[in-house]
Amino acid sequence: MSQSHTASRHDDRPLNDITVLELGHIAAGPFCSLILAELGADVIKVERRASGGDSVRDSSPVGNSLFNAVNRNKRAITLDLKTDDGLAVFYDLVAEADAFVENLRPGAPERLGIGYEQLREQNPELVYCSIKGFNEGPYQEYPALDPIAEALSGLMSVTGHPDKPPARAGTSVADMTAALFGAIGVVSGIRQRAITGEGQHVTAPLYESTVSLMGYWLAYAQAYDDVPEPIGASHENWAPYDVYLAADETWVFVGPSSQAQWERLCAALEVDLHERPAFETLADRRANEADLNAELQAVIRERPADEVVAAIREVGVPVAPVQNVREVGEDEHLLASDALGTIETTEGAEAEVAVPLLPLRSSTFDAPHPTKPPELGEDTDAILAELGYDADEIERLRNDGCL
Repeated sequence: MSQSHTASRHDDRPLNDITVLELGHIAAGPFCSLILAELGADVIKVERRASGGDSVRDSSPVGNSLFNAVNRNKRAITLDLKTDDGLAVFYDLVAEADAFVENLRPGAPERLGIGYEQLREQNPELVYCSIKGFNEGPYQEYPALDPIAEALSGLMSVTGHPDKPPARAGTSVADMTAALFGAIGVVSGIRQRAITGEGQHVTAPLYESTVSLMGYWLAYAQAYDDVPEPIGASHENWAPYDVYLAADETWVFVGPSSQAQWERLCAALEVDLHERPAFETLADRRANEADLNAELQAVIRERPADEVVAAIREVGVPVAPVQNVREVGEDEHLLASDALGTIETTEGAEAEVAVPLLPLRSSTFDAPHPTKPPELGEDTDAILAELGYDADEIERLRNDGCL
């Protein structure tokens, strides 16, 4: 399908000949299709006007920000799939599409007439991606959210500090991880279709996807018959390896990962901790980690963060200030490496924000320029015209409440 002005096509991008339909909401489905859009796909976001579209549209400051972040570089159409004509239009879209992404609750697609088997009848070559809470099994019908997957997967159990309640990650890790696997599934399905000529149904679950991030902890618990506790910013393999508060109230992460780096760290901080028997070897430091952290904290507390970071970086030891999200948007490296792009938000031209671009770098294509997230149904008429609907038919569908 050709594109309107809303989302520009990039002829050099690997998915520039692919059309993706997205019936997604909140994070997982929209983030999956965003990845595909940034790889060049024409992504058409399908929403229902009567319900206000994606449930985070105009919902709250955080909800609006989530919508803006994951729905750029897409086009938008409104359809009411509960009407016969609305569903018929959707089937026309499916017939022209290469892939479909949805993260509706289990059973909802089938009730709407858009389950995999139903859409396969319309387009046998369609790659159908479902992002769900769980794969088939005892949990498959349970309601799922990002924190559910974080709790069940063990991620929540090792996040935070031992003397505090379990904590969820500060961003939607489970949603985003499932979305990444969903995008991989779509690309893999399209690749396999080139060989077999047939589409397929791929499912990317929040729970199992998050468990995949916990692989080494699962292996550890079984091999050593031990259950890890929350670890804060530390690591079981190294010491020192933690965050320390500098004189200007900025936290700084310091993580030497070899004996040589430990000795260089001490030199950079102008201390002789590496010469003390209690801290000489890694085994010594791990055995006396509380005392070691207290000593380092006392030294770092006397200096501002930028001075600490500069001195430690100079000797090649891993170190970084803990930046808040405002500081991330102003980070000199991200700006210099073109990692961020500016979009006009759906709140209006006066609200422009920086968003992260596709982090991949390729020798054959560049990261796309981000476009403004589409207004609800912004491209409906243009998309229907591409399908062959004339102006009178589009107006009839609108008057009948199908759009």
